[in-house]
Amino acid sequence: MKYSVVVVDDHYLLSQAIGGMVQGFEKFDVLYLCKNGQELLDKLKDPSNIPDIVLMDIKMPILNGIETTEIINKEYPNLKVLALSIEEDEYTILKMLRAGARGYLLKDTKKEILEEALTKVIEVGSYYTNNVSKILTGSLENDVKTEIKDRELEFIKLACTEMNYREIADIMCCSYKTVEGYRDSLYRKLGIKNRIGLVLFAIHHNLFTP
Repeated sequence: MKYSVVVVDDHYLLSQAIGGMVQGFEKFDVLYLCKNGQELLDKLKDPSNIPDIVLMDIKMPILNGIETTEIINKEYPNLKVLALSIEEDEYTILKMLRAGARGYLLKDTKKEILEEALTKVIEVGSYYTNNVSKILTGSLENDVKTEIKDRELEFIKLACTEMNYREIADIMCCSYKTVEGYRDSLYRKLGIKNRIGLVLFAIHHNLFTP
């Protein structure tokens, strides 16, 4: 039995191309295509239209991918979303992950990676790049967790919100430089380079739930 996929993208030709590519994957069938989030939500009202996974673009008219994913996460918690977008800035990726996406791919991703990501999101629950996966599932996982101090743990949870570092400093009643120190210390301990990696670590270890 094949997994069902819905592609949501406002660019018709690109949507058709992605759908055709996915249809060629051994384990997958494309159920239908949508041009925006609202069209998808309208279709999901019919239980027969609920797929196993949604390939979601982000910038779309009427209802964008982030807003749509937030609604899906609340109303259809078993429906998995994999982001597929040209947006590669940290802020957008963080917003999409917080909304509940199980992974994030850029549209220039090779088809083999797309197929692997779809499979892992459905069968494992999430998909991250190789570098992030090593961070999340590496052999030092337990040691790293024991090295995280209480204040660093508090910082991690706040870093998963939309607050900037100065706002986090205010909440933690400390200086901006202290918050930077927590950030830099965690980056070293976890082997990550940015806030995205920190959020992914938090999600993986149930420190933050989108």
